[in-house]
Amino acid sequence: MRVLIVEDEPNLGRQLRATLEGAGYAVDLATDGEDGHYLGSTETYDAIILDLGLPEIDGLTVLDRWRKDGMAVPVLVLTARDSWSDKVAGLDAGADDYLAKPFQTEELIARLRALIRRASGNSSSELIAGDVRLDTRSGKVTLNGEPVKLTAQEYKLLSYLMHHKGKVVSRTELIEHIYDQDFDRDSNTIEVFVTRIRKKLGPDVITTIRGLGYSLEDPAA
Repeated sequence: MRVLIVEDEPNLGRQLRATLEGAGYAVDLATDGEDGHYLGSTETYDAIILDLGLPEIDGLTVLDRWRKDGMAVPVLVLTARDSWSDKVAGLDAGADDYLAKPFQTEELIARLRALIRRASGNSSSELIAGDVRLDTRSGKVTLNGEPVKLTAQEYKLLSYLMHHKGKVVSRTELIEHIYDQDFDRDSNTIEVFVTRIRKKLGPDVITTIRGLGYSLEDPAA
């Protein structure tokens, strides 16, 4: 899953980026509203963390522009403002959730997970496809109840497919959602990751749709 952080406080921005990367997310960081608006408008994200008190363009304006342009990516608003009017303004501008500073990073990550789950139509933190289970809280994957060790990129790819179970996902979409902006993206690595996941979870866990991409189905469906 790929996340954009728009935060002008350098220490907080770096801390959030490191924390989310440690939790398995691909992360881009913008430090002002202008860059944040540009990245959100031109790159592909599963969720955005947006501070309201930004230089260049304030967060409410950025969010309002995104929504007017039809961008439906879930947005978690961060702000030092704690009045009810600021919360209402953020939600009315199109925010999906709201977190006032200071906050615990564990709560932010939990809210982020929930936003991404809901956006993809999943209500539970545990994603299931046949005998494969992926716990988004712990980052653990099991097959028939037995833990399976995946690399960080294998986990990101499997997680994205499980969030979008039953849908055909192109190689381009996978690349956009599991790598950050600065990563040297190579579509051939997707095939490598799929092959490794099949070896660990079974040859039928991911289906190749010739000319279109990949699909993860639930055998029990």
